[in-house]
Amino acid sequence: MIQDMTQGSPIRLLVFFSLPLLIGNVFQQFYNFADTMIVGRTIGYEALAAVGATGSVLFLVFGGFFGLTGGFAVITAQRFGAQDDDGVRRSVTTSAYLCTAITVIMTTVCVLSARRLLVLMRTPETILEDAVEYLTIFYLGMAALVFYNMLASIIRALGDSRTPLFFLIISTIINIALDLIFILQFGWGVAGAAWATVIAQAISAFLCLFYVFWRFPILRLHRHDWRFNWRFAWEHLRVALPMALQFMITALGVMVVQAALNGFGTEKIAGYTAGCRLDQLAVQPFFSFGMALATYVAQNYGAGNLERIRHGVNRCSILAVSFAVASGILIWVGCDWGVGLFIGGEQPGVIDSARTFLHLSASFYIVLALLFIYRNALQGMGRAFVPMMAGACELILRVAGAVWFAHVWGYTGVCLATPAAWIAATIPLGITYFFVIRKLRRNGITPPGAETAVSSCGTPRPAAD
Repeated sequence: MIQDMTQGSPIRLLVFFSLPLLIGNVFQQFYNFADTMIVGRTIGYEALAAVGATGSVLFLVFGGFFGLTGGFAVITAQRFGAQDDDGVRRSVTTSAYLCTAITVIMTTVCVLSARRLLVLMRTPETILEDAVEYLTIFYLGMAALVFYNMLASIIRALGDSRTPLFFLIISTIINIALDLIFILQFGWGVAGAAWATVIAQAISAFLCLFYVFWRFPILRLHRHDWRFNWRFAWEHLRVALPMALQFMITALGVMVVQAALNGFGTEKIAGYTAGCRLDQLAVQPFFSFGMALATYVAQNYGAGNLERIRHGVNRCSILAVSFAVASGILIWVGCDWGVGLFIGGEQPGVIDSARTFLHLSASFYIVLALLFIYRNALQGMGRAFVPMMAGACELILRVAGAVWFAHVWGYTGVCLATPAAWIAATIPLGITYFFVIRKLRRNGITPPGAETAVSSCGTPRPAAD
């Protein structure tokens, strides 16, 4: 069930590890697709705009948790690469403690501030109540999403990308079925779409939890594994907090863009929302390669194998750029048909708005592909500070784009803000990656745990034959 990525062909490992991730990420997007299509085609484009108005706010919180759980898993993967099974189990329990504490705090804060934040973002009155209800329900179900992502990240850290896929497929099917029941049969509107996603995610998280401890002997925890150690917790937070902040900084920029977009009316919001759904699907191949690369780099960093890291990053870059070109062509050719899936009836203004966004975004997919490669490679080596600062560069460009570009070019300027942010982040990430590689070639890799000695995390497993 687990995969040691310190041995074998790097490109073969990355491709086969990426495929389940890609399928899983596509199914993850079906959550959004199901909500968007059913809401847009059965309730109306104003309801679609209400769902879309919450997207950047949800990304602020859940993107932060995605970075947090991914950061915790970097330590897990490094311990696995160093053949430290005891350290792997202690990493799992430490992640559980930290996720529980942060989730309780964030759920309380987010539920209390949901309406105020949407008002601050100038959400139109016509969609405000639906947007508040949709957002609040997601926040109430925050724990389900956090712990599913934590478990999935841990499993991927051990080299298994298939098991999370299995539970994502189950969750997606449940989500779509509940969407149809809650919206069409019960008439719950946008609240039904939110409850469908939360319930489906909770079921998937519980199934994943029981399956993991049943099928993964390395993750069968003992009483001593639950002893909390602040130094070991800080080792996790040192990597995870910058990764979480990086996502949250990016999300703040997306919120500013959403606030600027809200000033252009419901029709533009609906078109932008539909375009974002297609855009998110199109970028999944190189997003998946980046996720695979993070695990690959983390394990090989734990094993001290720098040349394997370089080789894997180079091959993965070529693969991601190739898919970026293909995805961009598909978006240019098929965007009108794709947007039509989300819109009930003739809405030429909505379709035109979505087309503008998609054409501009697809033109810069190569930049985004390299952003994923360099960012995940650095994070896999435990270098989380520069990716966080690159997120700050994204924020600056998104804010500038939302304010200045929108003033000069209107809605088109809002759409240009995101590609400009990608460029601003990719440049420092690329420079830093090559600088770090050169430094490591000169000085070598420090073994994981050398700086933070944890007596209960030092039992290595026997080397594989």
